[in-house]
Amino acid sequence: MSIAEIFVRRPVMTGLVMIGILTFGIVSYRLLPVSDLPTVDFPTIAVTASLPGANPDTMASAVATPLEKEFSTIAGLDSMDSTNALGISRITLQFSLDRNIDAAAADVQAAITRALKQLPPQMTTPPAFQKVNPADAPIFYLALTSSTLPMSTVDEYAQTLLAQRISTINGVAQVQVLGSQKYAVRVQLNPKALASRGIGIDEVADALSRHNTNLPTGTLYGTHRAYTVEANGQLMNAAAFRPIVVAWRNGAPVRLSEIGRVIDSVENDKLAAWLNDERGIVLAIQRQPGTNTIEIVDAIKKVLPTFRAQAPAGIKIDILYDRSVSVRESVEDVQFTLMLALALVVLVIFIFLRNVSATLIPSLALPMSIVGTFSVMYLFNYSLDNISLMALTLCVGFVVDDAIVMLENINRHMEMGKSAMQATLEGAREIGFTIVSMTLSLAAVFIPVLFMGGILGKLLHEFAVTIMAAVLVSGFVSLTLTPMLCSRWLRPVARANHGKLYRWSERGFDAVRDVYDTTLKWSIRHSRFTMLIFFVVFGVTWWLFVSMPKGFLPSTDTGQLLIFTEAAQDISFDEMASKQRQAARIVQADPNVDAAMAFIGPSTSGSSQTLNLGRIFIRLKPRNERLTADHIIEELRPKLTAIPGMKVYLQNIPPIRIGGKLTKSEYQYVLQDAETSELYHWAPILEEKMRGLPAFIDVNTDLQITNPTVKVQIDRDKAATLGVTAEQIEDALYSGFGSRQVSTIYTPSNEYWVILELEPEFQASPEALSLLYVRSGTGTLVPLSSVSSIERGVSPLTVTHQGQLPSVTLSFNLKPGASLSQAIEQIDKVIADLRIPPTLIGSFQGAAQAFQSSIAGMGLLLIMSVFVIYLILGILYESYIHPITILSGLPTAGLGALLTLKLFGYDLNMFGFVGLIMLIGIVKKNAIMMIDFAL
Repeated sequence: MSIAEIFVRRPVMTGLVMIGILTFGIVSYRLLPVSDLPTVDFPTIAVTASLPGANPDTMASAVATPLEKEFSTIAGLDSMDSTNALGISRITLQFSLDRNIDAAAADVQAAITRALKQLPPQMTTPPAFQKVNPADAPIFYLALTSSTLPMSTVDEYAQTLLAQRISTINGVAQVQVLGSQKYAVRVQLNPKALASRGIGIDEVADALSRHNTNLPTGTLYGTHRAYTVEANGQLMNAAAFRPIVVAWRNGAPVRLSEIGRVIDSVENDKLAAWLNDERGIVLAIQRQPGTNTIEIVDAIKKVLPTFRAQAPAGIKIDILYDRSVSVRESVEDVQFTLMLALALVVLVIFIFLRNVSATLIPSLALPMSIVGTFSVMYLFNYSLDNISLMALTLCVGFVVDDAIVMLENINRHMEMGKSAMQATLEGAREIGFTIVSMTLSLAAVFIPVLFMGGILGKLLHEFAVTIMAAVLVSGFVSLTLTPMLCSRWLRPVARANHGKLYRWSERGFDAVRDVYDTTLKWSIRHSRFTMLIFFVVFGVTWWLFVSMPKGFLPSTDTGQLLIFTEAAQDISFDEMASKQRQAARIVQADPNVDAAMAFIGPSTSGSSQTLNLGRIFIRLKPRNERLTADHIIEELRPKLTAIPGMKVYLQNIPPIRIGGKLTKSEYQYVLQDAETSELYHWAPILEEKMRGLPAFIDVNTDLQITNPTVKVQIDRDKAATLGVTAEQIEDALYSGFGSRQVSTIYTPSNEYWVILELEPEFQASPEALSLLYVRSGTGTLVPLSSVSSIERGVSPLTVTHQGQLPSVTLSFNLKPGASLSQAIEQIDKVIADLRIPPTLIGSFQGAAQAFQSSIAGMGLLLIMSVFVIYLILGILYESYIHPITILSGLPTAGLGALLTLKLFGYDLNMFGFVGLIMLIGIVKKNAIMMIDFAL
């Protein structure tokens, strides 16, 4: 007795089994989370360390290097890079995909603890880390603007309430405050007024520290009552600081307001953000690797009404960007495609069978197989994402094949005059082995995919399991539900009962069959010539596969663009702000753009972005109201590059950001060398060569080593003679030009800096250095010009490391029509032609590195898929030859696939590769039916 016969003779059991599959599938579908892609994030941790006033070289050698040595001992560390700028180091640690991020975080904390003894003693705040990939695009932007309140008030609400509350939401890695305008009191001194009154700048700093205090004052314990002692030593605003007495001269007090300006200002006045050309504060929320975007966004939106209700009057809170919208739209698109595929398959079945009952039977196998797969997806903790839904869409044709084969064979027996039950039992018994063969071998196609490593293997793992589950469920349904329905519903209809349309379609079908019959007989008669053609096709297919341009992930349109702006390394803040706003206005004028947010300067999260770099985030209009993202980029590029003195790099934000470094272009090539002189010599040469290559556009570098510098050379002998130390000199320079925090204002909800500096007009030229005075050990004022001299030079704005070696990252985009494989070949050729020293190490990073590791295994994976099918078929047919016969159609099918890609101008990327794997299954299923009927 066959499996089908059991279910045919017990229809109640069959119906209940199907109801069970359907019920559990629907419940699982409702429980499945929605996401854009499977969880493929590399566990990434960003470490931030600060040492105010230290130059990039010092940060790299004294801060980054000790930390990197300790981090390099952590198990599972894939890559480590650091960027060191003025006063800050940011180290990004990326771990292997199988590493648990919480365990990695514990190891990072232990490594930081071990490194503390090696860090500079002036580093009062230990390094901190966050479980976030700094290269990932934020999933949610909130913009706060006000036309009535000062930006410091808006910032106070943004940081103390919104940012802190959102940071506690499960899955949120960090909340960057872009354009932060945190309140601070700025004391801006006039060095000439200081000199005329004989006051050193260090005395002003001491006076500020003494007069603004918040110390414990004790308690009075009386006989019957106790009193808490309070004093008003804490000053709260600029007006309270102005009357401070700094010194006494000629019996009269010298107040702070007499030697400079005291103003209500902000902590960092060298950063700004604009939303549609209006100053604002922007919160950029990033998620932790491995968390669900939609769940996090929904949690943020849930508390937004509360934020708006608590906001001071005059503050407007707008959602600038919501990543979940494009994720939901993308998933809905794929869901619609899935439903459309189901409808088209049913229509095709009806066109060929022209029988309602015969069409309905295999059509029922479709939803049963798809819905049954949802239960498997839930058990494996998968999500409804583009990859899993793409798998279900592509397997629609597969899952209905088995049912059609079963129905056709039963119908053939009914046309012989047998009853429905007899035809079903005999037809099912006859075709059962064929269906088992097709189902098992098709599932086996994807077994090698499960063993793929890297990011591509992680992506395709969910795809493979989903298709395998759908195929196995469809095979089960075809052997149970389909024959049972055939035995009760299937009724053959005589041709005479049909009209002209039916007869015309029959004639058309007969004509196609006759052509096939003729060509088949010719091929069999001329078998040698047919085999010759086969080997020629095999050779051409192999040549096309090897020579075909190959890519990684195709460009997608998520409704957002990112623009990086770069100006000269010596540009001032005001000039950079002017150019940034000019670029933002050009973007806002584009009819495809819905909103644009521009900002310059670092964020509160410890960004090491320098003053000459800016970003513009663009939210595009809905898809039906605009061009595609790539077309918009091509339209904006010439407009933005016309801005004098500014380089502009546009990015269509990829769905997966591979690597922990955010660069101005999508792909990275990194040069490393222990000798920085050699590294800095060859990096610009290679960059210039890359600009001339045909596949490249937007070539740029993170090498910034020509920042104009004023070097103060201390004459130590003179300084010693006059009783002045090097520490006093550097301390005075820091007080005058370093926006130094000399005191703190404490409030119940926050704390604010008191910043000491010279008046802005005395910070514009190196000559102002000579106006500073310090108090010597003998009590006299000594001008800095008498113990030091000034030299002009250049120094790095940033120093970067890859691993533990100094590095330079060259990033690039691809020209339209160029593939990543072509770009890699061109770079390799240039490297070979340049004959660079062997100590200079070059390697691709990020997406380009992932592409290299993935492409290396593509051919092997296809071969292994074919080999696994051969094993399965050989076992099923007990033959060494029949599997080869079944698989002989692969080269011709592959030729058609590759020629189609070439015809439409596509490279062989990840999705094309998936198509080739699917093609193996399609060809194999057709061949199995041929062989089975021939046997």
